[in-house]
Parts: sequence; C-alpha cells; structure tokens
Amino acid sequence: MLGLDLTAWVLLCCGALIVGISKTALPGAGTLAVAVFAAAMPARESTATLLILLLVGDLFAVWMYRRDVDWGILRRLLWPVVAGVVLGTLFLGVSGDDVVRRVIAVILLALLGVTLWRRRQESSAPPGRMGGYAYGSLGGFTTMVANAGGPVMSMYLLAMQLPVKAFLGTAAYFFFAVNLSKLPFHAGLGLLNTTTLTIAVVLIPLVVITALIGRMIAERIPQKLFDRAVLVLTAVGALYLLV
Repeated sequence: MLGLDLTAWVLLCCGALIVGISKTALPGAGTLAVAVFAAAMPARESTATLLILLLVGDLFAVWMYRRDVDWGILRRLLWPVVAGVVLGTLFLGVSGDDVVRRVIAVILLALLGVTLWRRRQESSAPPGRMGGYAYGSLGGFTTMVANAGGPVMSMYLLAMQLPVKAFLGTAAYFFFAVNLSKLPFHAGLGLLNTTTLTIAVVLIPLVVITALIGRMIAERIPQKLFDRAVLVLTAVGALYLLV
C-alpha cells in the first residue's frame, strides 16, 4: 500500500501510538515518534505525515487540558517561535535528511545537558525572558525541520517547574498553534501530497486511542516520575536521531 512494506507500516503504527500518548501524558516521547517515522519513510516526507497526526493529538490535548494553561509563558514564546519556524523553513529547503537528523540530535542533547545541570543547582530559578527567547526560537526551528520541538519545549517547561497538568495544558495549546502554522510551509515545500495525507488518515485512529489512554495516565502519575520520564525519553530520542 502506497509503496510501503509491512515493516514500514508496523513502524508507522507504533509511531502513531506514541504520538497520542506523547500529547496527553508523556511529552518527551514525541521524539521517538519522529525517529520511528524517519525510519519508515524518507525524513522529509515523514515530517509532513507526522504533522497531520500531531495536529490530531493536539486537538485532543487542548480539549482535555483546556483549564490548565499558563498563558504568560505562551505569550512570551510567540515571536521567538515564529522566528525559529522561518529559519527552520529555510534550513529544511537546503538540507538533506542526514543533516536534519544530526542537527536536531545535537540541539536536543545540548538542551538536555543544560537541564540536568540546572536541576543539580539547589537554588536554580526558572529561566528569565532571554531564556524564554532562546528556548522559543530553538523550539520553532526544531519543530519545523523535524517535528522535534516537543523535547525542546519539554526542557523549558521543566525548567519553569510547572505541575503535570499545567505542563501538559501549556504544551497542548503551544503545539496546536505552532503545528497549525506549519501547514502552509509544508505545503509550499511540496511535502503535503496525496501519499502523505493518505498515510496519515489511515493512522489517525491509533493516535485517538492512545490520546485517551494518556489522559488516564496523567491523572495518576507522580510529579517526580513525570519529570524523570520526560528527561529519559528526550535523551533516548536524541541519541537515536544522532546515530
């Protein structure tokens, strides 16, 4: 079907399941979905297919966490993210698949190192305005070139010391707006076509299933376990992209 073999479809189904749960319970898992899709399809086309699924997951997350949002953080990130998306579009237009994957992996590993270092500081304060600008621009860049902005923003929201539901709600609104704004850019690059859209439609039910399961997990997961899961999943996804 659509030129994909059985192995590719199994990988895509696994990736779709990860998308749903990453949107409503474990944000750091999103990078694993990026890696799985890139293993099943050409990296550039995989970003367009994954974008549709991410938007479906975003819609569920926005609905589930509509009362748990830090609007101040979102306002602070607006313009840096726009700048990052524009830069990412230019980069995606001139870079090959291998370069895209490695650049994203290096960015994620660097941010992971910064986050771990900050968490070791006993009196580490949340990032200030300039820190928000830096994270926002990197989030816009990475989400445009590889749909990998989730881990960048996860590192930022962890640094802001948000509770689980406020974390998920703020991330939900942020990524719904960002992913929606990316649609015309992907269309302009010719990445949204009949093939990528058809694959996405086939996989949407899997995203819905795990998005609903993720809500139940978020209701029960302790804060410390949630924070550690985000860090571990970010590290695993970054290393996969690097290799």
